[in-house]
Amino acid sequence: MRTRTGIGLATALSCAVLVSVVAVARDGNGSPAAALNGPPRGPYVALGDSYTAGPRIPGQHAKPAGCDRSDRNYPALVAAELGLAGAEFRDMSCSGATTGDLFTAQDTDSGTNPAQLSAVSARTRLVTVGIGGDDIGFGELITTCVKAGVRYQLESRIGDLAPDRAPCRARHTSGDTDEIGTNIAATGGRVADVLADIRRRAPEARVYVVGYPTILPAQGADCARAMGLAPGDVTFLRQKEQQLNTMLRRTAADAGAGYVDTYAPSDGRDACAKADARWVEPLIPAAPAAPVHPNERGERGMAQAVLRAFRAGG
Repeated sequence: MRTRTGIGLATALSCAVLVSVVAVARDGNGSPAAALNGPPRGPYVALGDSYTAGPRIPGQHAKPAGCDRSDRNYPALVAAELGLAGAEFRDMSCSGATTGDLFTAQDTDSGTNPAQLSAVSARTRLVTVGIGGDDIGFGELITTCVKAGVRYQLESRIGDLAPDRAPCRARHTSGDTDEIGTNIAATGGRVADVLADIRRRAPEARVYVVGYPTILPAQGADCARAMGLAPGDVTFLRQKEQQLNTMLRRTAADAGAGYVDTYAPSDGRDACAKADARWVEPLIPAAPAAPVHPNERGERGMAQAVLRAFRAGG
């Protein structure tokens, strides 16, 4: 995900967390149509932030400028697999988008992206939306934790610090107060509003929410060099991502939607995994992608997870 002033280092640290919604046709009684047993059909509209758009993955679209969409992002791969092109497929995703940018136009550093939901209509039969990370400020959280990690590493050279120390967690939690958890809960209501609006605009739709791929590993010490985080904060951030995915799963269920898990198939393919295996790039990418964002392999993996959900029963 990116801020609206472009991709600098702080922007590149943004970790938008991915949510995808997939809508497919229903019959006139509101029950899944027979077509759900086979591949879903268009028109298909893709909505979302940078985890959907694929910043710095070639080739990049320039309309509108500043959204950083790749023609190899997971919506494009899903559309190609389903044989959808031209007017049958519209990618509205834009780096830096929040749930609010789905309802109103989004200004980027180089242009304006129309309200993403404006592309969803009664004709729409397939929708994906990756949203939520910017709502909880996950990019800013990563930046804060990296700064705390740098201080931790400097201090560790002159003293014996506990390997599970988590200075960023200490800053954002205190007693019963969990700042990030509160933001996740609030974001759940906004994601529910998005799903309700999709249903209103495209009543003949079935919806799937696709969660975030794994960003950080289970073992914090394995990530200190690649991500500049204190070991305890690697665990903290991993737990917050899992909490976010849990909220998305529950929000989907409450809305009568399905949930597609991209976390499990990407486990072990995080930003600190080997370069030829990872789905998400570290602070200094080895493949064309924004830092702490999916690379082309990750976008392919997310597309495959969505397609597997279709094949599993609509």
